Amino acid sequence: MRVGVGLASLGRPAYINVGRAEALPGERSVGAMRAACWSVLDAAYARGVRWVDVARSYGLAEEFLAGWMGERGVADVTVSSKWGYAYTGEWRTDAEVHEVKEHSLARFRAQWAESRALLGGRIALYQVHSLTVDSPLFGDEALLAALAGLAEGGMRVGFSTSGPAQAEVVDRGLALRVAGRPVFTAVQSTWNVLEPSVGPALRRAREAGIHVLVKETLANGRLAVTPPAELAGIADRHGVTPDAVAIAAALAQPWADTVLLGPASTAQLASNLAAADLTLTRADLDRLNGLAEPAAGYWATRQALAWH
Repeated sequence: MRVGVGLASLGRPAYINVGRAEALPGERSVGAMRAACWSVLDAAYARGVRWVDVARSYGLAEEFLAGWMGERGVADVTVSSKWGYAYTGEWRTDAEVHEVKEHSLARFRAQWAESRALLGGRIALYQVHSLTVDSPLFGDEALLAALAGLAEGGMRVGFSTSGPAQAEVVDRGLALRVAGRPVFTAVQSTWNVLEPSVGPALRRAREAGIHVLVKETLANGRLAVTPPAELAGIADRHGVTPDAVAIAAALAQPWADTVLLGPASTAQLASNLAAADLTLTRADLDRLNGLAEPAAGYWATRQALAWH
């Protein structure tokens, strides 16, 4: 199955996804969130999902995943994690700042040690979290050498992207070399029917042998909760929910190796996974292509989403 599950919504009490609050338990204690996370992981595994994506900034997501894998005896799941953001929310929904970004050698070393302590050898892909055009990583030779060293040791190293210049970041990131060898062999980018601008860059990456992951296929829940009329109409014609159509559109991209879902409950997961059995027609895809927003406007809307 080309679908994976991301735990951004389940590893911490607050996040920006629309439609998340209603799906989670009323109590946001560590125990309640762990139980919700494990329920989604159980359901996903039963449906054949074998990829889980986490990050140091996703609260206790790495800890929840490690506990679930240990308790269930699961050894056949591909785990990807990310470094670069530190979780600062102190398990509060009303925290003033929920995460702080730093692309430095010190942050990489500290967070790689933390990820390894929790997940051990289960990590198959370690990614720079939210690389952007202004990241100091591009000029930090010591950091790039450390990342190249991790890759030399057998770890697949990648980066995720965000913002209106994702395509530029993909091209620049994949061009980075240390001792003549590429630093990165995987990329994770936001692509959805509202924000498909990175698509050509991801196609070039896939053609170069890079593993391509797609995130935020539902535009942080917007396409599920307030879908455009065209998308809703396609869903009605196929007898599915709008989220399934949006995810199926991502799965229809031939360059997408792994399409990540971000459910907050088993019900959302089941609805999302209907995409795996949905084949959109060429006419459907052409209609969906007409939904694209200007990238700058899309990312301004995303930035305005409130943590809740």
